Amino acid sequence: MTSPLLTDDLLDRIRSRAATYDRENTFFTEDLEELTAAGYLTAFVPAAMGGPGLGLRDVAHEQIRLAGAAPATALAVNMHHVWTGVARYLYERGDHSLDFVLEEAARGEVFAFGYSEPGNDLVLFGSRTQARPDGEGGYSFHGRKIFTSLSPAWTRLGVLGIETATDDGPSLEGDPRLVHAFVTREGGGVDVLDDWDTVGMRASQSRTTLLVGAHAPADRVVRRLAPGPSTDPLVLAIFTTFEVLLASVYTGIGKRALELAVENAHRRTSMKNGGRPLSQDPDIRWRVADAGIAMDGIYPQIDQIAGEIDALVDRGAGWFTAVAGLKVRATETARVVVDQAIRVSGGSSYFASSELGRLYRDVLAGIFHPSDDESAHSTFASALLGPVED
Repeated sequence: MTSPLLTDDLLDRIRSRAATYDRENTFFTEDLEELTAAGYLTAFVPAAMGGPGLGLRDVAHEQIRLAGAAPATALAVNMHHVWTGVARYLYERGDHSLDFVLEEAARGEVFAFGYSEPGNDLVLFGSRTQARPDGEGGYSFHGRKIFTSLSPAWTRLGVLGIETATDDGPSLEGDPRLVHAFVTREGGGVDVLDDWDTVGMRASQSRTTLLVGAHAPADRVVRRLAPGPSTDPLVLAIFTTFEVLLASVYTGIGKRALELAVENAHRRTSMKNGGRPLSQDPDIRWRVADAGIAMDGIYPQIDQIAGEIDALVDRGAGWFTAVAGLKVRATETARVVVDQAIRVSGGSSYFASSELGRLYRDVLAGIFHPSDDESAHSTFASALLGPVED
């Protein structure tokens, strides 16, 4: 791995603020300022454009470390990294349609991901948001986006909508197209709701975003694709980058939970066993070992898949199963490991002030990100058994 952008001192400072952000349900403003100053938001920017030029495997390693200090900060920064990672993916394959993302990230712009919608389980393959053509190659977007991380800070928002001819919904004339584009905060037409009051991942401030005419000019419209599954390079780039980086964040949570379990096993003592530390108790040792075995299986999977993406390996549609499976395994493993850590650490972890208690709440968010468990199983079933017959 190249020299890390995240120093131990920086991670210590970020860790020291995480509990306060969580308790007060506030955005990680100071963290973002320090991460920006450290050049972390330019991690994917190629050296030729003035950036560090990290690959997906390197950024995944860094995200594991950041998530171990502050999961919500890592999750929100993930969404910026997704777009710069997508742009880097395309750039390395000779597609320069998103070079402007890398160039603007190098100048300090902050990107967010505005694709998720209530009731839309098609994710990249469909949309409830209207994309109304402006007659000059651009579009205005009208719809409701949810889980928009970095809501207080983003300056550029990647959005998805379905092309419409009227205000009444998708056009039935001709072939509808899914429009992938970028809008700016200063361009208007965006209403960010102050509605983020969740169980965990609170500092991410992933608020609801209403698109009420947000405009993307022609040079910021990056794809018009038919609805439904696609292996367009943009779709593959989004899917692979998103899933690998999500897996990394939750792996970081699991790694930190295991560290706390080890610390607490050495710290806690048992009157039943004459005051000896719980690290000598066979049942506790089994739990810690079980968590360690589970975590040990995830790291090489992230390295393998991210490394193949960096090496431009072409799996075609096989990438959908590869990264969906990785995301599900990583998030579910992290949940099991956090649960084991809490059992090792005892009742103190049930207090809201406990770091493990916070990790327990944060790790729950992993089940809601795409690909969720049901979607991943459907993807695998189709790949292994073929599509469901009509």
